Amino acid sequence: MSKDNLIFPISPVKAAPVHVDALTINWHVTEACNYRCQYCYAKWTDHPCPRELFHDRDRSQQLLAELFRYFQPTNTSNPLRDALSWRTLRLNLAGGEPSILGERLLDITHAAKQVGFEVSLISNASRLTSDVIKQLAPQLTYLGVSLDSTHSGTNLAIGRLERSGQRLSLNELTANLDFARQVNPALKIKINTVVNALNAGEDLSGLITRVRPERWKVLRMLPIVDATLAVSDEAFAAFVERHSAFRSIQCVEDNSDMCESYLMVDPYGRFFQNQAAGKGSYLYSRPILPSGAAEAFSEMRFNPAGFRSRYTTAPGEAS
Repeated sequence: MSKDNLIFPISPVKAAPVHVDALTINWHVTEACNYRCQYCYAKWTDHPCPRELFHDRDRSQQLLAELFRYFQPTNTSNPLRDALSWRTLRLNLAGGEPSILGERLLDITHAAKQVGFEVSLISNASRLTSDVIKQLAPQLTYLGVSLDSTHSGTNLAIGRLERSGQRLSLNELTANLDFARQVNPALKIKINTVVNALNAGEDLSGLITRVRPERWKVLRMLPIVDATLAVSDEAFAAFVERHSAFRSIQCVEDNSDMCESYLMVDPYGRFFQNQAAGKGSYLYSRPILPSGAAEAFSEMRFNPAGFRSRYTTAPGEAS
């Protein structure tokens, strides 16, 4: 990868790499989702596309092995080593809604751990039953749940419900998260909240106190495709200030913080990246298989400073 593809500070003296505990790779394993959130960056479908890589066990295993090989801490040829050092690799499974994969989600989690990854999951929690949690929680370092509102009407307006009209029960969710902690006492819980025009005035203090997450990521709705629920600077700042009591666990990300600062793989096995604010859409690399992670990643822009800045607002691992 050429230095033109990475964003590095210009300095006459080469600075020592900044250490982070874990480097996180986000694999969006499917575009399928049972919810219809208006702010979502793509138009998801009910059923996974047959071309999504997770269907092929052998190629999924090859992808995991190639990602681990290229990003493992001992690979000194990885150009990210100029700006970052890390102790472990974490694979964050996202979507769409990854729990739609059913048993394949458990297979992928197990395969990733065998390769050498720590594994985390981000889910809308609608299908995280006690049976699923009993099998999944022991395999995870972090369990992330997307929660935007405690009000049924707000969740309905956002699109956080199934076609049948079924919505997430917060009582059931908190019980399931408590159970997950019992199954795996080392498990850390993370909440992701997308601040948008419908929930910007809400106070989630009671919910956060009840769930007791180790980390709370507060993200400003990113108008990549649809700006309908975009929120103003003032409203986003007010939401953050309203929840200042939770500053020690918060990671607050405005639109500019999200651009070019995540390591992401799409359901078809390509790196992809948010473009700089205002440009909209996404950039995609060639497929990682068979070209290799190095060749594919050389086509991406990635901002190491944006990645490591997440460590300045809350302890724990970025994802």
